[in-house]
Formats: sequence, structure tokens, C-alpha cells
Amino acid sequence: MQITCGTDIIEINRIKALVEDSEEKFIKKIFTQNEINYCESKNGAKYQHYAARFAAKEAVFKAISGALGSKYDIGWKDIELVNDENGRPKINFINIKIEGLKQCDISVSHCKEYAVANVVVVF
Repeated sequence: MQITCGTDIIEINRIKALVEDSEEKFIKKIFTQNEINYCESKNGAKYQHYAARFAAKEAVFKAISGALGSKYDIGWKDIELVNDENGRPKINFINIKIEGLKQCDISVSHCKEYAVANVVVVF
């Protein structure tokens, strides 16, 4: 058994600027349609939720990259952050199956200025 972790923190204003400056190209490149729908439903707080999802994807990349090496080509949209029926965040891997992955647990948080994500992966 191998346990790995990844953490990422991002400034919400950085994500806001990327979204606004790219005329949605950034959103469409990084986020799945489910993630876009969720974030856009948050109105004034949507940038906090986009930032949290961006941090989550970065944290997942960090947690799995060492264990996978160059075996996998994983893109931004292959990792999706969703909430379960209780509102708890979880990771969906889309169009990929990661060999040996037993568990992937994530925690995200955000405030006015920052979003942070922490991931623990068990292989």
C-alpha cells in the first residue's frame, strides 16, 4: 500500500482575472460542464468555487503524479470535483482508470481571498 498526498492554494482574484480575461476559454479548458454549472449557480461567489475546483485538480495532480510516473496522460477535464448527496466533495476521474487506485479523499475550503484543497490517495 502506498499513500500519497497533494495540497494546493490559489488566490481567488487570480482565477477571477483568468476567467474574465479569457472570455470563457479558461473555463472551457479547465472545467467540466458539471463544474461550470455548479460554479455559475453560486452567482457572486462563483469565483471562490472555480478557485476551489482549480486547487482540487492541482492537488490531485500532485498526489497521483509521483505514483503514476509517465504512464498516464491526464488532462484538466479528466479530474472533476463534485459534491455527494451530503455536500461532501469527491473526485470523479473521467475517461481514465488509474491502475491500483483504491481511495481518493479530498477536502476543499475557501474564503474571500484564497481557496485550498488537500488530497490523500491510497494505492
